[in-house]
Amino acid sequence: MVSSYCRQDKQIYHRSVNACLFPLCSVAGLAVTTIEGLGSVDKVKIIRCKWITMWILYTRSHPNATKHDIEENFDGNLCRCTGYRPILDSAKSFGIDEPECSKELKEEIEKPFICPSSGKPCDCKNKTVHIPSKPLDLTSEPIFPPFLMSFENPSLKFVGDRVTWYTPTTLNELLTLKSQNQNAKIIVGNTEVGIEVKFKNVIYPVLINPTMVPEMNTITKTETGIVVGASATLTKFKTYLMDLIKNESESKTKTFKSIISQLKLFAGNQIRNAACIAGNLITASPISDLNPVLLAAGAELTMLSINEQTGEHVKRVVHISNFFLKYRIVDIQPNEILYSVHIPFTRELEFVEAYKQSRRRDDDIAIVSCCFRVLLEKEESQKNQFKVKECVLAYGGMNIKAVTAPKTQQLLLNSIWDRKLLDPIYLTLADDLPLAAGAPGGMIEYRRSLTTSFFFKFFLSVNQKLYEITENDPSYSVDKRELSAFEKHHRPTSHGEQTYQTQPHNQPVSMPIKHQSADKQVTGEAIYTDDIQMKSLYAAIVPSSKAHAKIKSINPEKALSAPGVKGFYCAKDIPGINQCGPYIVQDEELFASEIVEFVGHPIGVVIAETHQQALEAARLVAIDYEELPHVITIEDAIEKNSFLNLEHVIIDGDIEKGFKESDYVIEGQMKVGGQEHFYLETNASLVIPGEGKELMIWSSTQNPTKTQNIVAKILGIQANQVVVKVKRMGGGFGGKETRSIFASCIAAIGAVKLKQPVRIVLDRDTDMVTTGFRHPFLGKYKIGFDKNGLIKSADVHLFANAGYSFELSVGVLDRAIFHSENAYKIPNVRVVGKLCKTNTPTNTAFRGFGGPQGMIICENWVERISSILNIPSYKIRVCELTFYQQPVLNSQMHKLWNEMMQKSNYVERIKSVQEFNDANRWKKRGIALIPTKFGMSFTIKLLNQGGALVHVYTDGSVLVTHGGTEMGQGLHTKMIQIAARELGVPVENVHISETATDKVANTAPTAASVSSDINGMAVLDACQQINARLQPLREKNPDMTFKQLAMLAFAERINLSANGFYATPNVGYDFRPEGKGVGTPFNYYSFGASCSEVEIDTLTGDYTILRSDVILDVGNSLNPTIDIGQVEGAFVQGVGWCTLEELVTFPSGYLFTRGPSTYKIPGFSDIPLEFNVSLLSDSPNPKAIHSSKGVGEPPLFLGSSVFFAIRDAILSSRKESGLENSWFDLESPATCERIRNACVDRFTMQFNNKN
Repeated sequence: MVSSYCRQDKQIYHRSVNACLFPLCSVAGLAVTTIEGLGSVDKVKIIRCKWITMWILYTRSHPNATKHDIEENFDGNLCRCTGYRPILDSAKSFGIDEPECSKELKEEIEKPFICPSSGKPCDCKNKTVHIPSKPLDLTSEPIFPPFLMSFENPSLKFVGDRVTWYTPTTLNELLTLKSQNQNAKIIVGNTEVGIEVKFKNVIYPVLINPTMVPEMNTITKTETGIVVGASATLTKFKTYLMDLIKNESESKTKTFKSIISQLKLFAGNQIRNAACIAGNLITASPISDLNPVLLAAGAELTMLSINEQTGEHVKRVVHISNFFLKYRIVDIQPNEILYSVHIPFTRELEFVEAYKQSRRRDDDIAIVSCCFRVLLEKEESQKNQFKVKECVLAYGGMNIKAVTAPKTQQLLLNSIWDRKLLDPIYLTLADDLPLAAGAPGGMIEYRRSLTTSFFFKFFLSVNQKLYEITENDPSYSVDKRELSAFEKHHRPTSHGEQTYQTQPHNQPVSMPIKHQSADKQVTGEAIYTDDIQMKSLYAAIVPSSKAHAKIKSINPEKALSAPGVKGFYCAKDIPGINQCGPYIVQDEELFASEIVEFVGHPIGVVIAETHQQALEAARLVAIDYEELPHVITIEDAIEKNSFLNLEHVIIDGDIEKGFKESDYVIEGQMKVGGQEHFYLETNASLVIPGEGKELMIWSSTQNPTKTQNIVAKILGIQANQVVVKVKRMGGGFGGKETRSIFASCIAAIGAVKLKQPVRIVLDRDTDMVTTGFRHPFLGKYKIGFDKNGLIKSADVHLFANAGYSFELSVGVLDRAIFHSENAYKIPNVRVVGKLCKTNTPTNTAFRGFGGPQGMIICENWVERISSILNIPSYKIRVCELTFYQQPVLNSQMHKLWNEMMQKSNYVERIKSVQEFNDANRWKKRGIALIPTKFGMSFTIKLLNQGGALVHVYTDGSVLVTHGGTEMGQGLHTKMIQIAARELGVPVENVHISETATDKVANTAPTAASVSSDINGMAVLDACQQINARLQPLREKNPDMTFKQLAMLAFAERINLSANGFYATPNVGYDFRPEGKGVGTPFNYYSFGASCSEVEIDTLTGDYTILRSDVILDVGNSLNPTIDIGQVEGAFVQGVGWCTLEELVTFPSGYLFTRGPSTYKIPGFSDIPLEFNVSLLSDSPNPKAIHSSKGVGEPPLFLGSSVFFAIRDAILSSRKESGLENSWFDLESPATCERIRNACVDRFTMQFNNKN
């Protein structure tokens, strides 16, 4: 947060900004507050991992904010762990419209009462206590430094090795600097230059920051409009316009309202706080949000320069229609600056509307943006007729620059405004805005249909206003069913309920205890891998630029001569074995030795003194390739027979017999896209060489033991010489189960070679191109069923895109096979699974591990059966047994399903959805109710084991170490609860510091949602061993406290340490020939259901989740607060998987979606408006620790209820076009493009290219 003092209005202003973009040179004269600068932190449950909290706490700086203001203010933040709800609830409690009783933030919880006589939880006192949280003490918050209030900002000059920075304080100084440095870049928010420097490796030798020049920041009103200083931030611009609109007549401010509506969708709050209006204009991005509005408004731009001989300022005014020349080239001279922008007032009978479509509603770049302005005048000869006097139709995203539609504008001029214009306009718009196949940005049909859809919205909006102006002239009447077409999106404040049952007899287990490291994470004191303070060298990967090629030569000479570089290492430098495959099949090299298999394949590593030096030097390594044919997609692999050598089959019953008994047999397929993990902390590792061959490794990994083993193999040493430690991770989701290991291996090579600590922290783009994703799938099916919807037979073929190697793909494929029936019993079934070998990064574990892909393909053909028979899909979803002959014991599916039907009021809401759809042509709603049944265990038998080490110290404190790792999911907190309960001590007396391979050896990865099961049982085992040793002392000394017992045990020389172990019994499955596998793949099942209702804009593909209800069976929850958070986070991640998150790889193998600018995870405004989550009550599980169940993965698939609700809404739209009975394929993810294109109407049909 940066804070400044304005002397004019004597007020302190606070701005949240992106630290990664805001230049250090810009903070002169400002107060800067980082997360470490926070004072008291209110104890509210907003914690998942530090990386989220750091980004979010600053956005709550407005003292009079309402709950809705606060929620909107989060639009520049992202979170991958929570479902946003707890963060919003916590922040909204500070809203001025929050009831006072809520502001006290009191919790009524069942807190364990420790009996003074026994030292254990007991029933001799009321268990319900009120715990008030600490009130927010603003007096302890950091104050704005008083000396800055009188600080006179001097002109500044910073000189670096490659860049010189100027901060002038007068207009004359600014113009002189620009005249003397005509190639200099003017920089305000660094939101464009910063990106160019980081990702395009551009160097600008001279940078000039004009923000201290008063004239550049002023906004003034004139007779004809407003004049905006070029450096005024977008936030200041928006605030000024909002105040102006309140005080000016509505007829004059229509353009300003459109600007405000676009600014709401412009990037995020932190960017708007830093970026300026001039940056948009000078950058001249073809997908700018603001430039089409300014183009439509007829803005005038004032350029200034200085005549150095006379000192006079030279002014030049350019009309915006002449400003944009070519792609990112504008009409400005090298010695000029853009000084100000004049935006005219609107007039009576002038109408202006702006529109934008992007992949995600908030904080996203435009696919198409536009603004339309028409000025009408009354026709004297005809009552209530209006002629078009002026018009501008301006578009972004349809050319190499912002453009107008000249033929359409000419058609409109002097025409009578009525509906007869529409068809000709659609035709001329198509001529004005052509897009060739293969045009940059893709989505050709979608973008072209948006151009006409947006104009249709505008036309209806103008007609509605004319209807009011003409006092209800029927010629301007808009059909009631079309009114919603032009309604601007307004998102109400979200809300929801969380319902769970506590288990008092299990105290402190099953209590909603706060996350162990909550306070540290909120205040920035939590330590992550890259926070570890140690002087080190830095490593940067040298990646392949080809998808498939022979390496002809590697030349590191330029890199080795670069500043700070200490070494370059590749395959020939590896002292041990160049293999890093995690499990059985060793088909991965750490460094490609002869052939690269994908774009991003590590070829070598550069070690340098700083991170930046390493990155820059890595780009200097010259590699000569001989390209080979490559395979990118599943379809390519099938066509070219490119498969990994494995096929798994399960057969139950006789599918041919089942098809003969069926009334209907259908065949089809469904494509399911991949998903990037997008953990907010990228992969990181610090390797510290010790004595001899010893290594200490701090790693952000879910798999310390496998990291230890592979590093040892790469280096040619024994595992006992490598210690791997994990403090915590900023998210993992499976992406750090194995793909984190190569980072530690690479750093270890540098550390061993140079005998110095080496650190590696992957940039986001490097992390995304090297570490793999959730597996994309193609499911082909043949389904037989009777007239009542009873499924008789299923023949399913699953194709998974494994990437270039096996990695964990066998396990992913197996779980997809096991879950390809979801929650249903099918009497005759065959499922065949194959792994496609492609020249893409090897795909890996991701929350659900193949299960969601199998289940969504299953639910797709259930929907198809429903469509064919015209039977509601919920009547077809019958929950029985699994087809691989494992009985489902203790099933809660029917109970849970019935509870969901009741809680969601599903049947009644189907009727209300239909009523809405009958009343609206261009907005449609859909609703879906989806079950899930998720098997709990690793499908690789040997991984189903856990270990723990428990120490009791003589002061009665307890130190627990176990085999699991903490990644924000609360595993350590649950282990503390288990130990505290078993030993009879308060949770405050139990501590977990880290996970380490020298404390607990041979651990399983923290994955498969069973870490609480296996490690919890190991902790319990260790505690029980200690209790057994203490029992004789307890019997002799019943009144002793635990601390006294511990001291006595030490005096009696009783071992107060214990090693616990647990192996899940009776699990393991053996795939055998002809599909007759045997075994029990899972220890138990978790059951769940979700019901979601959505509303889609059929003209754009936008959607809103109106309500989602989720119920999950977690047995007796170990910690309901943490489990509710897991359910919400998984659900929203599942929504992202099947709606927003689209991976785009070019035919060359280049990954286009390699960062937050192109890959979109759900944001705050993408969660359900009403989000109700329940943990199923009275559902004990006899097969896991304290009757609990795993929780991390099962809820993710429930996010697909949004996908199927969207499908339901699309179906209603298609019925309007006469496609009532036609089945349509909807690929996952259901992006705005796919939603819009599936809603077939005259706008899409105009541009439908069947080829």
